[in-house]
Amino acid sequence: MKVNFTKQFLLRCKPPLKGRTYFQDTQEKGLSLSMTPNGVISFFVRKRINGRDERIHLGNFPEMSIDNARKKALSAKADVARGIDPNEEKKKLRKEITFEGMFREFMERYSKKFKKTWEFDEREVKRFLSHLFHRKASQISKIEILELHEKIGHDSGPYQANRLLERIRAIYNKAIEWGWDSPNPTHGIKKFKEKSRQRFLRKDEMPRFFKALAEEENHTARDYVIISLLTGARKSNVLAMTWEEVNFSLAEWHIKETKNGEPHVIPLTEAAIKILHDRKLSSQSSFVFPGGGKKWYLTDPKKAWVRILKRAEISDLRIHDLRRTLGSWMGAVGATTAIIGKTLAHKSVEATRVYERIDIDPVREFITRANEAIYNVAYGKNKTEEGG
Repeated sequence: MKVNFTKQFLLRCKPPLKGRTYFQDTQEKGLSLSMTPNGVISFFVRKRINGRDERIHLGNFPEMSIDNARKKALSAKADVARGIDPNEEKKKLRKEITFEGMFREFMERYSKKFKKTWEFDEREVKRFLSHLFHRKASQISKIEILELHEKIGHDSGPYQANRLLERIRAIYNKAIEWGWDSPNPTHGIKKFKEKSRQRFLRKDEMPRFFKALAEEENHTARDYVIISLLTGARKSNVLAMTWEEVNFSLAEWHIKETKNGEPHVIPLTEAAIKILHDRKLSSQSSFVFPGGGKKWYLTDPKKAWVRILKRAEISDLRIHDLRRTLGSWMGAVGATTAIIGKTLAHKSVEATRVYERIDIDPVREFITRANEAIYNVAYGKNKTEEGG
């Protein structure tokens, strides 16, 4: 029976009592589907390959949408026209590929090309999943992934476990997209609930924190921490900050690309400008916070951060919490949610339109007021003009 495949039509279809029911799509020639008595709907294309009538399985509904089935059907027909047997390619891929091979393909074809965090993908998968590398990808079961997810959740926390589950899911999904014909073992595994972190520098901690900062012997790490607090910028952006991005005359920092993939402008207060100006006078690098290694800038001031917290007698504070600290203090001096979102380069569907109507002046005003409040509490009086 020839029909126009629509979601509504497939959802209304009643499974046959026995055997299979077949339909052909009126939009994409050659695309067909079968329905079994237990309601399984499979998309396929029938073609003559090497003199044999072959059925090329494309995927099951609703895991595969109708639009994707049409695209897959078109692609399969093009392969046959070029003399490629899609079934043989899938069998070959399924038979030979190990999880390591699948992971390497994921890294080269997708992660390194499209993800800024590809190094984290590479590091975390090797750290937690290297024991699966020798296994055939099709032999890794759902129960194994579930048990691994639970173990990492117990040992390293729910956040770490959920991020790894997302990586495994993405690796398999990309392989399926590229022709691997087997189920994704992560399907149906639910992530752990995560509590949003609320930690930021409190009033009673601020004086001790700035005193510890002043005593820090690593001046590059010290200045990095202060700029992180005064701007609320993401860790990766502050670490890779260049002099080219700093406009001293306008007192602005022009970040070329944030985590959201977009440029962002952060107003620089007098305290921030003074720190940057002093660093510029003695700088011989294109980076504001230079360091060794392949990237030529400070990679991670962990040792300095530990020293600062120890001297300040502060626990459970992360560098990323400095970003939350500025947002919290901006809220305390009257900034709206939209202003805070604009400052921190947050991006959400609901807030995007609001942000588009906000220029940089209100942002500067509330960053300045928040900086002043922070310094007032830290030193017991207004010392923004001293730059820390």
